[in-house]
Amino acid sequence: MPKRTTDELSDLKAFAAVAHAGGFREAARLLQLSPSGLSDAVRRLENHLGVRLLHRTTRSVLPTEQGQQLLERVAPAFAELELALQIVNSARDKPAGNLRLNVPVNATRLFLAPLLTRFLQRFPDISVEVIAETGVIDIVAAGCDAGIRYDDRLEQDMIAMPIGPREQRFATAAAPALLEKTGRPQHPDDLLKMPCIRGRFAKGNLERWSFQRGEEVCHIEPHGPLIYSGGTGADLGVSLAREGVGVIHLFEGWLQPYLDSGELEPILGPWWQPFAGPFLYYSGRKLLPPPLRAFIDFVKAGE
Repeated sequence: MPKRTTDELSDLKAFAAVAHAGGFREAARLLQLSPSGLSDAVRRLENHLGVRLLHRTTRSVLPTEQGQQLLERVAPAFAELELALQIVNSARDKPAGNLRLNVPVNATRLFLAPLLTRFLQRFPDISVEVIAETGVIDIVAAGCDAGIRYDDRLEQDMIAMPIGPREQRFATAAAPALLEKTGRPQHPDDLLKMPCIRGRFAKGNLERWSFQRGEEVCHIEPHGPLIYSGGTGADLGVSLAREGVGVIHLFEGWLQPYLDSGELEPILGPWWQPFAGPFLYYSGRKLLPPPLRAFIDFVKAGE
């Protein structure tokens, strides 16, 4: 009985390989087996199930409707089995493989570079792919192992843990020459009379600037000569702000080098509103790949 189960698993793997490769020769090349051996395995599985699983022509091999249904069921199971073997091997050897992260653009600018530098030095057999964008995506559907987002943008079925600075602020600044012309604002409402540089979110809506001093909270929608694409176009906005085109409202860490150099002057400092830092999040529905497990442990340890 156990041998029959083992044979069935081998035949299922052969079928899945042929279906994914679109032919027996390509699947045989990838698996380093003979095309005839794979053909025998698929035929054996079809006889056992009593249904045809593949349409075979001289030009192509495609799953039948029943074959596609079977493929959709067994492919995730084989992926989990492969991952389980990787995890067992990682307990014996160094973690190795690829780690795909989906992150906001500001993370790559503010804290991710030094973190990844230390991580890659610690785990030289792991390679990291970073997909930086402003919009929120389904990381599982996109083939990413994990993502970085803020609390208000996390899906409820995800596991999340803090990463990066635990508190951040949006800073407001302008070139000293501009402030000499317009005067220095004392209240956020004063910005409504000044040229401002705003960002537009991926969904199309313009950023609303928020301020807080004590119990007083103020939200404004300023106007100005430039609108940039949020995240990806922020450097353009900062460059024009440094030239005196308008007031900029952005992550404090992003503006800090220009505040330090004097190219930008901070304004409305007592009104800068703090907010919680970002989170690393990932799906808890499946086994964790060794590179992701290593990254999670690395972040938790604060290395």
